[in-house]
Amino acid sequence: MNSHRPRAACRRAAPLHAGLGCLAVLSLLPALPAAARPAHARAPRPETPAERRVSSYLDSVRDRPEALRAFFRALPKGGDLHHHLSGAAPTEFLIRLAGEDGLCVDASMTAVPPPCGPGARPASDAAVDAAFHRSILRAWSMQDFPPGQPGHDHFFATFGKFGAVTEPNRGKLLAEVAAGAVAQNQLYLESMVTPAVAGAERLADEVGYDEDLGALHRKLLAGGRMDRLVAEARQEADAADAQFRTAAHCGTARPDPGCSLPVRWISHVYRASSPERVFTQIVLGMRLAERDRRFVAVNLVQPEDWEVPLRDYRLHMRMLDHLHRAYPRARLTLHAGELAPGLVKPEDLTFHIREAVRTGHAERIGHGVDLRHEDDWQELARLMARRRIAVEVPLTSNAQILGVSGDAHPFRAYRRYGVPVVLSTDDPGVSRTDLGTEYQRAATSYGLGYRELKDLARDSLEYAFLPGPGLWRADGDGGRHRPAGPCRRERPGSQTPRPACARLLAGSPKAALQWRLEAAFARFERRF
Repeated sequence: MNSHRPRAACRRAAPLHAGLGCLAVLSLLPALPAAARPAHARAPRPETPAERRVSSYLDSVRDRPEALRAFFRALPKGGDLHHHLSGAAPTEFLIRLAGEDGLCVDASMTAVPPPCGPGARPASDAAVDAAFHRSILRAWSMQDFPPGQPGHDHFFATFGKFGAVTEPNRGKLLAEVAAGAVAQNQLYLESMVTPAVAGAERLADEVGYDEDLGALHRKLLAGGRMDRLVAEARQEADAADAQFRTAAHCGTARPDPGCSLPVRWISHVYRASSPERVFTQIVLGMRLAERDRRFVAVNLVQPEDWEVPLRDYRLHMRMLDHLHRAYPRARLTLHAGELAPGLVKPEDLTFHIREAVRTGHAERIGHGVDLRHEDDWQELARLMARRRIAVEVPLTSNAQILGVSGDAHPFRAYRRYGVPVVLSTDDPGVSRTDLGTEYQRAATSYGLGYRELKDLARDSLEYAFLPGPGLWRADGDGGRHRPAGPCRRERPGSQTPRPACARLLAGSPKAALQWRLEAAFARFERRF
């Protein structure tokens, strides 16, 4: 995978579940508004009586942890748009899988194939040895990690320790993750996976690098080599999907709830690799996004502060710029600004988000933590607001990896400038979190009320890479969550929309899922 870092140190990914069977050809997001005012300039949307009741209840339980946790578990949450499947399943589940697969755990707490050599023992021992189980749990996650200590290295080291468990069990991971998502009233998932990584690396190494990106692209396509790689990735996806359906009992008399969760996939690109490997993986991901509806976008992964991602950052953005013209229907969301002072040189904090937006054609930004260290960051925030470029914010991950939380985090700055914000989990299994915890953390850290939480959930679907027009007007002001077009006179979420609105919902997976979220909010609010 990576000539500069061992593959085991990387976040790993996984293929796929067909999810939204009704999805048709991908389409672009709705047209951008002509202007976007800072959030504080918007006239506040008046609360409905039902929203006021929920707000009052939320305020009454802010100091009651158990009641607060129950509230956020029940809260409808829309989608999770920044999610790595390899790091998503609960660590206890990974330990159990390791035992079922007959793996060993060596002295470094790394899962390895049998037979168990000196210093290693069967992973199945964890089922009867609580101390051994606890040791693995701590090594494979952030469990019991000392508060206030830098978690960056420990966090990223976990993926290499459990990689032998996750790589052959991608469908099983999805079954576990999907069941948990549905249980906490999540309606949609976009998760990052690595398609046909070995084949992509072989092809890249055969072709080599060419600074003429057009020539490099032609070499990869020559003789049908890239088409064969795309076919390999799709077959890999089919196998993982079959494993998922078996594990979740889909199509049986008693399917798991996770069978109903719409899931779409974002192709990982390992940014710490050689230039030819990075370019090849981008081409593969973009061609998949245009040819297979299970895949919707491309992202660059691995720590942004590593040597090669820092050295080649602008090169990678130029690659994306070049290939965006060849594959305009492939969507792009980019890890950018997952940095903090002290982790890199000061100058490396000044341009990553801007380059991702201006050169890399990012439609969403992952993390964006170093916003206020960017050159002219206020102008950058206004640009993101005008273009409706959302930022995916995993608050727990940012605190654990970068030590950035509370007022040190740019969460409020993004909202103040009108940049769309969507809450996400990143690697919830490693972080020991879930989407409900992320909503709770946002509410307690930034004093958010129910209406604000509701709008965050709505935006998680508005900025999802789902095809079809959205339900809401996109006028950039306080009317942003008013229905548009043929549904403008409807009560969102009602069971009997008029024929014109019903036709929109039937033809737009995005609008249909947004309608489902509104129905879920109505049911939730009737409880109070």
